[in-house]
Amino acid sequence: MGQSTEELTSQIEDTRGRMASDLDALQDKVSPSAIVQRRKEATRNRLSSVRDKVMGSAQSAGGSVGDKVPSPAGVASSVQGGVQSGVSSAQDRVQGSPLAAGLVAFGAGLVIASLLPASKAEAEAAHRVVETAKDKGQPLVDDAKQAGQQLGQDLKDRATEAAQQVKESAADSAQQVKGEAQSSAESVKAEAKPSNG
Repeated sequence: MGQSTEELTSQIEDTRGRMASDLDALQDKVSPSAIVQRRKEATRNRLSSVRDKVMGSAQSAGGSVGDKVPSPAGVASSVQGGVQSGVSSAQDRVQGSPLAAGLVAFGAGLVIASLLPASKAEAEAAHRVVETAKDKGQPLVDDAKQAGQQLGQDLKDRATEAAQQVKESAADSAQQVKGEAQSSAESVKAEAKPSNG
C-alpha cells in the first residue's frame, strides 16, 4: 500500500544528493571564474594548435633528435636511422612553416616597436631622412607644381575662348532672331494694310 517512512527518507536523501550535485554542476557552469578558466584553456589549446601547425610539433622534433643519436650497437644501423630520421624531420619541417612564424614575429616586433618612443638617435636619423627626401624631392615637387600651373593656365585659356565663342554665337543668334522678327513684323503689317484699305 504505502511506502514506509524509511523508504521515503531514503528517497528524499537520494533526491537531495542528486539536486546538490546538479546545483554544484550548474554553479560551476555559470560562475564567472569557471567561465574565465574555460575560456583561457580553450585559447591556450587553440594557440598551441596554431603553433604546432606553423612551427611543427615539439614531439616530432624531439623524436628526430633522439633518432639521430647513434647507438653503440652498430655504426651502420645508426647511419640508417639517422637518414630515416632526417627524412622524417624534413617532412615535419615542410608541414610546419617557420618562415610564416618568422613573418608573424617580425610583424609583432614592428607593432611593438611602433608603440615604443623613439630614441634620440632614431629621431635624428628620421630627421635626416626627411631632410634628404625634401632635398631630393623638391625638384619633383617644383616640376609638378609648374605642370599643374601650366595645365591650369591652358584650361583657363580654353575656357575663355569657349566662352567668347558662345558669346559671339549668342550675339549672332540674337541678331538673326531680331532680324527675322522685324521681317516678320513688316510682312504682317504689309499684309494687314491692304485688307484695311
